[in-house]
Amino acid sequence: MHTHLDPAEPQRAVDAALQALAAENAAWIVLMPPPFAADTPGRFDAPLFQGAVDAAAGRLVVLGGGGVLNPMILDAARSGDAGPAVQRRFRERAQALLAQGVAGFGELAVEHFPGATPYESVPPDHPLLLLLADIAAEHRVPIVLHMEAVPDAMPAPATLASSRGPRELPANIDRFERLLAHNRGARIVWAHAGWDNAGYRDAALCRRLLLAHPNLYMDLKIDPLKPGLNPLLTGGADGPVRASWLALLRDYPDRFVIGTDQHYPEPPAGLQRWEAAVRLLDQLPADLQRKIGMENAQFLFGTRRAPGSGRHGQDAR
Repeated sequence: MHTHLDPAEPQRAVDAALQALAAENAAWIVLMPPPFAADTPGRFDAPLFQGAVDAAAGRLVVLGGGGVLNPMILDAARSGDAGPAVQRRFRERAQALLAQGVAGFGELAVEHFPGATPYESVPPDHPLLLLLADIAAEHRVPIVLHMEAVPDAMPAPATLASSRGPRELPANIDRFERLLAHNRGARIVWAHAGWDNAGYRDAALCRRLLLAHPNLYMDLKIDPLKPGLNPLLTGGADGPVRASWLALLRDYPDRFVIGTDQHYPEPPAGLQRWEAAVRLLDQLPADLQRKIGMENAQFLFGTRRAPGSGRHGQDAR
């Protein structure tokens, strides 16, 4: 799960994802828009792809909100206005996405360093995110959040400060826990475990939060070109699974899914992110392969498709 499409040519991007299924030994792929700001050029959301995805006969699953809900959250945090009128419009837009067929909400940003999108930061327990947790629980769909872990306020990394980002990052773990505790029926997927840019999202922090919050899930990411801090594998994309992460996966087998962050069409050269994810799966015992590669995503997105077979079984990206 957790992949993105190039919006410049929607049908070509969908076709590329469909063609990738066999090569990736994947049963289906979960697509979502990036977390946009209101003024981001080229901003889009799930409806751009929904028609092509509907024609894909269940092989693609779409989440929505990155282009519609995320800008509303950012604007409300900036203005300080999350009153009844704003919440009413927010609920209407979230419900409209559900009516259009999305399987959940994502990708939404809580603490997102600049890259394909600009720097974004909102409190994890912002009123609109609490409202979205209630909507997600009511409709039994997940929320995928992008959040760099910042247990305590800290100076911004040099790379962030040099890109005209903030001088200090706000603490967010305590407020993230308030979001998780707000509605236990809301399944929150914390994106990109194993791809850490602030330095604090290690296996120990993830373990503490998984133990305390039964509605918390995580997707796993390995970027061969930018492994980040606290990576899942040692020695880049070719090394063994780190012992601390492997122990965590074994202890919480129902709470992780693959989240490649793969883009379609695929970049023209180099090891693809989905290939690095396969190298992780190939090191896991068969029961964890099934859980992390397929069954947990079936539960989160309600696909109810049977796991495949083969080298590592078909999986959901």
